Amino acid sequence: MSETVIRSATKEVVLGPGRRFVVIGERINPTGRKQLAEQMKVGDWSGVEAEALAQVAAGAQVLDVNAGIPMADEPALLSQAIERVQAVTDVPLAIDSSVVEALEAGLRVYRGKALLNSVTGEEERLERVLPLVKRYGCAVVAISNDDTGISEDVDVRFAVAKRIVERAADHGIPRCDIVVDPLVMPVGAVAGAGRQVLELVGRLRDELGVNTTCGASNLSFGLPSRHTLNAAFVGMAIGAGLSSAILNPLHPEMMSGIYAANVVMGADPDCAAWIARHRDPGEGPRRGRRGRRRRGDGA
Repeated sequence: MSETVIRSATKEVVLGPGRRFVVIGERINPTGRKQLAEQMKVGDWSGVEAEALAQVAAGAQVLDVNAGIPMADEPALLSQAIERVQAVTDVPLAIDSSVVEALEAGLRVYRGKALLNSVTGEEERLERVLPLVKRYGCAVVAISNDDTGISEDVDVRFAVAKRIVERAADHGIPRCDIVVDPLVMPVGAVAGAGRQVLELVGRLRDELGVNTTCGASNLSFGLPSRHTLNAAFVGMAIGAGLSSAILNPLHPEMMSGIYAANVVMGADPDCAAWIARHRDPGEGPRRGRRGRRRRGDGA
C-alpha cells in the first residue's frame, strides 16, 4: 500500500500504513452556519481565520475549506478563503466544492500540493475533475458513488472506487494520489451502515491499496449523544485501516479517541503524543532522579 503526500508551502502530511491518523478539520464551511456565510459574502474573513487557528490548535493536521454559499460567486469566495487561511496557518488544505470552476480557482491560488475534494464515479465529474488533478499535481478524494447513486452494497461501492482509480491511471494520476471515501451513511437510517464502512475500508486498503477518508459525523445524524457515537466509530474505523477523516476537532471526545487509537495501533511511538496531551500544561518537562538537586548541594 502506498503513501499519500499532501503539503502546504512549508509543511507535509502523509497518509499511509503505520502513520498517525490524519484529522481534517471540517469547520471552514458555511453550510448551515448563517453567521459564517454572511461574513464570507461581505468579505469579512475573521470567522474563517478564527476557525482555522482553533482547529489547528485542537489537533487538525489538514483543514478542509469550503465556500458553498447559494447565489454567491463561489470560485471567487473559495480562492479568497484559501488565501486567508494560508496567511494564518501553514497546514495543508483540502479544497472542497461541488463546483468544478471553484475547485480550479482554489488550485490556482494554493501553495503546495492540495487534497481536492472531490471526484465521484459519475462520468461527467470524472471527465472534468481528473484533468484538474493531473494539471495541478494534487491528490483527490474519490467518493464511492456514480450515476446510479449511492449503493448499500459494499461490492458495488468497491467497484466504483476501483473504476475511479483505473480512470485516474488513464490520466496519468498515480494510485497514491487517490484517497477513497467509502461513504458513511446515517446508522439511524441504515442499520448496517457502520459495519459496511468498516468492511469496505479494509478491502480498499488490502485489495485496492489506497488510503481512505470519510465524513465521520454522518454516521450519527439524527441520533442523541452524537459525539460519543462518532468517537466510537472513528476508533473502530482506524482499527480497520481508515487513514483520515473530515471531522470537528473541537470535540474533545473525538480527539481523545483518535489519540488513543493511534496508541493502540502503534502509530504513536513511546505513546509520546498521548502523554503530551494529558500532561498538566504547567508541569513542564519531567526530570529523572539524577536530574533533581538534593538539599545541601552546593551551587
